[in-house]
Amino acid sequence: MTSADRWLLPDGIDEVLPPEALQVERLRRRLLDRFDTWGYDLVIPPALEYLDSLLTGAGKDLDLRTFKVTDQLSGRLMGLSADTTSQVARIDAHSFARDGVSRLSYCRTVFHAQASSLLASRTPMQIGAELYGEAGQRADVEIISLMLDTLMTAELPALHLDLGHVGVFRALANKAGISKEQQVALFSLLKLKCTSDLDAWAEREVADPALIEAFKLLTRLQGDRQCLLDAIARLTELVPETANELQRLQQVAEQVSQRFPSIPLYFDLTELRGYDYHTGLVFAAYVPGYGDAIAQGGRYDDTGAVFGRARAATGFSADLKVLAQFATAANNHGTSVIAPASDDPQLWTVIQQLRAQGKRVLVQLNDDTVSADASLQFLDGQWQLVEA
Repeated sequence: MTSADRWLLPDGIDEVLPPEALQVERLRRRLLDRFDTWGYDLVIPPALEYLDSLLTGAGKDLDLRTFKVTDQLSGRLMGLSADTTSQVARIDAHSFARDGVSRLSYCRTVFHAQASSLLASRTPMQIGAELYGEAGQRADVEIISLMLDTLMTAELPALHLDLGHVGVFRALANKAGISKEQQVALFSLLKLKCTSDLDAWAEREVADPALIEAFKLLTRLQGDRQCLLDAIARLTELVPETANELQRLQQVAEQVSQRFPSIPLYFDLTELRGYDYHTGLVFAAYVPGYGDAIAQGGRYDDTGAVFGRARAATGFSADLKVLAQFATAANNHGTSVIAPASDDPQLWTVIQQLRAQGKRVLVQLNDDTVSADASLQFLDGQWQLVEA
């Protein structure tokens, strides 16, 4: 390794430098304070846990993204946390078990052995919130509303929301009796969203004509509210087992639209992200200029069962560093002031007063030119603030 190579970071590992680091930190404080106004209590899970606890109910994808190490004290496998949700589920079930509804929030760096997408960092700063103890649609509406409120607090531009429901696909898969291997093949086709290939799969793998039509209808269920309304009647007629899930999706969409009428709402019943993990409604928010979801979440009931406490649960998360790239609320640096180097006690008092007011005061230690909004100058026998 050359001396130049020592400065290189691994692929996908990033550092945040000034002034972006301050923007990220200010946004973190702003959003956590916002969570608090909604009644969400902050928790800080450990970065390192025993692997069997860390990966509980998380599925194969998270297993592949988790760095694994051996604990020198116990000899057991441990993992660096790649996602906070399962840890918060453990906290709700065991460490901070409460009766009734529990609302928890978090913000910390997680670690990915493999990036979740081409755009993603391997060290995202994950911020999010989880709601436990309520299985009804009001919990879904609250957590989606909190996610949108969070993004609006950061003043992200041109948001739009996508809604889906993994229960609809499960109902079709169970009715058709398709195997796990068939589901894996179908997932691959759904990611490509090629309707001709999906139609061919349905005709090849499904025997019942009604179910063939239902699968074809599902693969085309992407679009606005009218798209959903047009499909509900026919899909529930073909497979009545989908009725509850589709009705819940429609009701949640109506309530969210009432609260956030300016945010466009789309539906995608082929979005099966986290299928092995999520149990119901899933959602994601997008902004122009970024190819991945800017924030996402969904329902994951009973994840805490392995910890001895099965609970209804829903939540969302985002990468704070990505939010800061698009946020305008985090870009206000405040007033900056240059002060000369001096041993004058009066100058020190004035500097501290300005800092107490939230102003950024830099003492000029040499002759370097530093840009600022104002400077402290000794005029008429006292230190005065002079605008640049």
